[in-house]
Order: sequence, then structure tokens, then C-alpha cells
Amino acid sequence: MQITQHVDANASLCALIKSLASRPGFVPTHLPQVEVLTWDHYVASSPQIYEPSLMILAQGSKLARLGPRTLEYGAGHYLVQALSVPFMCETFATAAAPLLGVAVAIDRGVLGELVKEMNLPPDPAVQAQTPQSMTSAALDAAMRESVERLLRCLRDPLDARVLGPARVREVLYTALRGPQAGVLRALVEQQGHFARIAAALAHLRQHYTEPLAVDDLASRANMSVSTFHEHFKRCTDLAPMQYLKRLRLLKAQQMLIGEGLGVAQAAHRVGYQSTSQFSREYKRAFARSPGEELSYQSA
Repeated sequence: MQITQHVDANASLCALIKSLASRPGFVPTHLPQVEVLTWDHYVASSPQIYEPSLMILAQGSKLARLGPRTLEYGAGHYLVQALSVPFMCETFATAAAPLLGVAVAIDRGVLGELVKEMNLPPDPAVQAQTPQSMTSAALDAAMRESVERLLRCLRDPLDARVLGPARVREVLYTALRGPQAGVLRALVEQQGHFARIAAALAHLRQHYTEPLAVDDLASRANMSVSTFHEHFKRCTDLAPMQYLKRLRLLKAQQMLIGEGLGVAQAAHRVGYQSTSQFSREYKRAFARSPGEELSYQSA
């Protein structure tokens, strides 16, 4: 009986996602903050990096591995991806029961406004601890209904433009009242280390093609180099320069697969001066060279 109720509860959400998904994968909607996701087959564990977002699943499941942690989330759950952190992702789906999901971008500015409007005082526990950058929560009735209202308005371009931003805001507000509110609040607690690392990661994502130094990143986070390094690794499971290298390689992979760029073009586009160095590091990260990647995708 519980399984039937669970399926019925998600039936409307599944139908809305299907109505907006024109193809497999991440599909843009009329709002840049929202994408729908469909996948109709199993995808083996592979490196991924997502922008900070709420990932709501209505059907299918995913397994995320971040360092020593393994996090499984499936139908009737949502993932809070508070920081843009590289991780290993495995997708479970079939043609008969495809994975169906929604990704809603986390806007730290909107979060800050909501926390202020909710009149939530600073939480000492949030400032003192480093929360997990990826957590999951059950999709309760309030969250499911707010996501459904968002998806309904996205079916019409005018509704999306006029009502969409408020619907996105409602989803974030609902998450702030949910069981994983702590990690979201940590993103906007300006005195906390987590918020400072989040700001440093945002700078890295915007300038990853440029030469970057740890000293400069630490200064931007208003931390000493040693403190910055400690908290950066605690949040991402990577040292700052390891993170930069992983980010560049993942971006290059997207360019090779999604844009059809040549190896030298992709290497230069993500900030590598040496194509041979790029190829060596790419093969070390993905177990195949960038040239093999192109051949694999065209096969």
C-alpha cells in the first residue's frame, strides 16, 4: 500500500516533467534557473559537477559518491547540492521507468533575502560547523506542491516570465523550512566558513580559465592561506588547485562531447597552455584520452 501511495503522489510531478522534456538529459525551460531531467537507461558511475541546486527526483534514482561518502537519492527525494563539488554519479533508469527530475538553481542572493524576511537570527551552530555540501531529504507534500506549481507555470512562456521567479522563490522558501535548512542557511551566514568557501567556489567557476593562486582565493574569502586550505578541503574533499584542475577537465569533457570541439580547442578554452599536458591529465581523470572520448561519442 505504501508503494502505491508513493507512486500516486509522484504521478502528477512525473506527468509535468514529461510535458517539458523534449529530449533525454538536462533540458532547459523558459526559466534559466530551472531544468528538467530525463534519462531512459542506466549510466555507469562517472565524474560530474553540478551548479548549486535542488535536484528533485520523481522517478528513478541516483547514487552519488563524494570522497568517502555515498549518497543514494531516488523517487520522492531531493538532493541539496549546496556547493559546486565534483563527485561520481551513477544513474538508475530504464526505458519503461525513466529517471524524471527537476533541477532548481540555488541563488544565494534570493536565499539571503528569504532568511532576512523570515526573520531568522544567525545560527551559532551553522557558523561553527561545516555542513555537508551534498545532502538529501524526503519530498514532503509542501515541497512536491511547490515544485508542481513551478512546473505548471513553465508550460506557458508568459506565465514563466511573470510568475516563474516567484515560483522559484517559493521552492527555495519551502526548502528553507525543510529538514536540510541548515546547509542552505550556511550559504548565507556571512560570518561562517561555509559561506566564504561558497563565494570562493563561485569565483573559481567564473574564472576557471584564468591563472589563479591560492593566496588570492584565500584573500577573497578573508582567510589565511592555511585556514582557507583547511576549510576548502573539508567542504570539497579536494585541495584548491586539485579542484581547479578537476573543474577544467570536466568543463573540457562537456565541450568535447556537447560542442564537438577538437582536443586542442578544448584544452585552450579551459585554460591549458599545453595540449599534451591536458591530454595526460584528461586520461588520468577519465581513463581515456580526449581523442578516445571523441571516438567513443561518435561510435
